Order: sequence, then structure tokens, then C-alpha cells
Amino acid sequence: MQPRIKYLLGAATALLLLWFVFDALTQPGPQDLDGDFTEVALYRNENNTGPVQRIYAVTVADTVRWAEMQQYGEYMPHTKYGNTRVYFFSAAGPAPRALQPGPVPFAPELQAKCLAVYEKDLQSNVSFKRRPFGQP
Repeated sequence: MQPRIKYLLGAATALLLLWFVFDALTQPGPQDLDGDFTEVALYRNENNTGPVQRIYAVTVADTVRWAEMQQYGEYMPHTKYGNTRVYFFSAAGPAPRALQPGPVPFAPELQAKCLAVYEKDLQSNVSFKRRPFGQP
């Protein structure tokens, strides 16, 4: 090959690699959402032979940012044939500091404080429920 073609191929490869790195580092994520989302608790099961279960408790400053809450849930990690649930609470009120497996992963007295829950199940079906425990 001629030196000029080698130089052009090398420059094109370097530019392409730089573009890939820039694109990877500028992907949107939960930190880009409005609402001051703060993860306050996380549970992940230890069972690596069955479905991975992830449960998050997250506080949000503005309690009516439903679309952002759902988008936050979309940004959370999910494993094929696993389950991811994100419970949202007001930053101004109490929120769980520890989670455990089960249908309600925190203390019953906090149910009334839960604003919404996002869930992606084993088949990647998504649900988002406002006021999941029936409070007004």
C-alpha cells in the first residue's frame, strides 16, 4: 500500500474510535433527568442461578414528575428473565433505607408514602403505577 493510503486509513480509524468513545460517554442516563432523583436503598438477590431480582427505593424532589419517574425506571439495569422494580418516594418525607424480597419490600407504614412503582418483569413487560397502594 502507498504511504498516503495508510495515512488516510489510520486517520479515519482514529476519528472513528474518537467518535465511538465520545458517543459512549455522552449517553443519557438518570442523572440527566429533572427532579433530583436519589437512590436511597437497593436490594439484589444473591441467587445467580435463577432470575435476578433488583429492587430500588428512590426519592424525588417533585412528586408529580410521572414521566420522569417512568424514564428513570427505564434507565435502571434489567436482566433478561429478571425483574426490576423501582419505588418512588417524596424527598420531603420518609423513605425506606433497606429493602427485602417480597411483594412489598419495605415496612407497611411506608406504603402510604409511596408515590409510584415502575416494574419490568421476567418477560420485559413494563408497568408504571401511580399510588400503587391505593392512597389518594
